[in-house]
Amino acid sequence: MTARYTFGGDEHIFVEVDEEMSLEAFFKSLSITNAVKQADIKGVTEICPANASFQIKFDPDRIHPDDMMAELKRLEESAGLAERVLNTRIVEIPVYYQDPWTHETLMRFRERHQDPDATDIEYAARINGYGTVDDFITAHSGAPWFVSMVGFVAGLPFLYQMVDRPRQIQVPKYLRPRTDTPRLTVGYGGSFSCIYSVRGAGGYQMFGITPMPIYDPHQTVSHLKDFMVFFKPGDIVKWKPIDRDAYDQAVEDVDAGRFAPVIRDVVFSLDEFNADIDGTNARLQEVLHAG
Repeated sequence: MTARYTFGGDEHIFVEVDEEMSLEAFFKSLSITNAVKQADIKGVTEICPANASFQIKFDPDRIHPDDMMAELKRLEESAGLAERVLNTRIVEIPVYYQDPWTHETLMRFRERHQDPDATDIEYAARINGYGTVDDFITAHSGAPWFVSMVGFVAGLPFLYQMVDRPRQIQVPKYLRPRTDTPRLTVGYGGSFSCIYSVRGAGGYQMFGITPMPIYDPHQTVSHLKDFMVFFKPGDIVKWKPIDRDAYDQAVEDVDAGRFAPVIRDVVFSLDEFNADIDGTNARLQEVLHAG
């Protein structure tokens, strides 16, 4: 992978690590941005890793743009793929698939959809070759997902499915974006799943909703008191299908300050994953459910 560097005005450098998303591209982006943090380069004001790219914001009065570009290229050479082992965490996210709130919303926007006669999840199941929606839910929730970036709106994670490429789910976005999406909708667009952190416009297919808040600017939610945004790049997510009763109980627990996400510290090796994808995923889930 040869990175492509471009200036973005006077204060940004954008680096495209690869033209297509892969865990290798993400790890390279992560290793370089971490190296930028550790280098403590004068004038750097913001570091934003993404799916297969990253962007650096800097103060041109403190460091010349050409010097910033040269520094990044130097760090790319030294960082390489050194961080192929990541100390991270795996989080279990409950999902109420085919919930009434996203269903009501999607029915209001069928004229913007590829298949006006089907729901989003029915359409996704069909075009991915699954015989039933239940089979599709099993595939969507069966393997872990990597948080490759957080953004677009505050706290929204983009999640990349941790399976070999032939098994990756692919679903296009709506033909035209909606003007409404319920907060905490679990969506899908292209090869990425996501959680809408706030209510608003959106174009991803809607599969369900989670009761677990992931963004709280007031930091009143018990698991967001330390930081208003829950996810960070490198987190691993495992979806847990739940029914209406479990959803209502989780919402009640959130409101009462009792909700505690299931989180475990894990060590993820990209080389081990590439050598045995299903075995690595099974070990990750064993760690998640241990204790």
